[in-house]
Amino acid sequence: MINDLFILALKNIRKRGVRSWLTMIGIFIGIAAVVALLSIGQGLQGAIEKQFEDIGSDRIIIEERGVQGPPGSGTSKSTKLTEKDVETIREINGVKSAAGIIMKTAKVEFDDEINFVFVFGLPQDPDEKSVVNFFDVEQGVDLKENEGGRAVVGIRYTEAKVFEKEANIGDKIKIEGEDFKIIGILERVGNPFDDSAIIIDKEIMKKIYDTGDEVSVIHAKVENVEEIDTVKSEIERKLRKVKGEKEGKETFQVTTAEQLLQSFTTIFGIVQAVLVGIAAISLLVGGIGIANTMYTSVLERTKEIGIMKAIGAKNRDIMLLFLFESGLLGIAGGLIGVVIGLGLSKTAEYYATVSLGTNLLQASASPWIIFGALSFSFVIGTASGMLPALQASRLKPVEALRHE
Repeated sequence: MINDLFILALKNIRKRGVRSWLTMIGIFIGIAAVVALLSIGQGLQGAIEKQFEDIGSDRIIIEERGVQGPPGSGTSKSTKLTEKDVETIREINGVKSAAGIIMKTAKVEFDDEINFVFVFGLPQDPDEKSVVNFFDVEQGVDLKENEGGRAVVGIRYTEAKVFEKEANIGDKIKIEGEDFKIIGILERVGNPFDDSAIIIDKEIMKKIYDTGDEVSVIHAKVENVEEIDTVKSEIERKLRKVKGEKEGKETFQVTTAEQLLQSFTTIFGIVQAVLVGIAAISLLVGGIGIANTMYTSVLERTKEIGIMKAIGAKNRDIMLLFLFESGLLGIAGGLIGVVIGLGLSKTAEYYATVSLGTNLLQASASPWIIFGALSFSFVIGTASGMLPALQASRLKPVEALRHE
């Protein structure tokens, strides 16, 4: 009996072809939007988590508090971190090593063309370099200690995405008027900022910008990851003491890589929830459309319902028939929506990779997204058809047969 009702429901939906498609529009638009947003969001989150893994869970980052704009872009003198702070951190129990980085937005010239990009001044001492060197050289060679006039550049330089002409190993560029020879090309990171960056020796960068002993960011590596929170608290205490600052009024902030990841995940989760909530409005509209279609169907098929009851159909059978129809409309709309949503997310991924040069925007079509979307669309369809199904099942056979 159940199989017969299911087949009859399919036939009824096919019979009302155009109306069925119009009814499903709201469902598959909503599902498509939800699937696209969730798959892109999941892929982006995975890419960000991978970058934090590359930094390492044993890292502590010390920055100036309330820095406005890009790192190293002109905060007041009193908030600056210095090499003295690096030494203070290095001497704390539980800290394996510490190093400072200088980051600036620099004027870079190549082949009579000018652009402004991030330049990183990294220490070349092997012990310090192991703490802050998050870039791998793919072509050429890496920088060595006290090696002036040489630079390692991001892969976008070789693809003519920073300057109109490709810049390769052996070419010369000017950084703030100083000549540098490209000796290495960095491995692709996946975002345009890092893939357009330039790395030079920190000591050379100090001379170019006359920064003295100032640093933009300090990275510390702990000996034992399980004690990272204790070490973090000790760093805060020691820096407050050295700088003569009170708790809560520090000019610096100390965070772990794990804390940064948690903050990102929380913020991203809220943004994603809002976007999915907006997309879910289409599902509500789709549910109303299904309910409207089913009510209309009850009115049109009143006599048919009366005949079915007259030959032995029970209230439960009539109700199941209409629930099958509404549920099938919902899941059919869900299937179409899933396909469209995955297509949209893959299109966005392709556009980001080809046009923007970033692999951060990735579509991750995990099974739970697809299963969840189909389940939700089926529930929406069935719930929308519940009241019309009840109305149909309660029709009295004699009155239904008299209906014209």
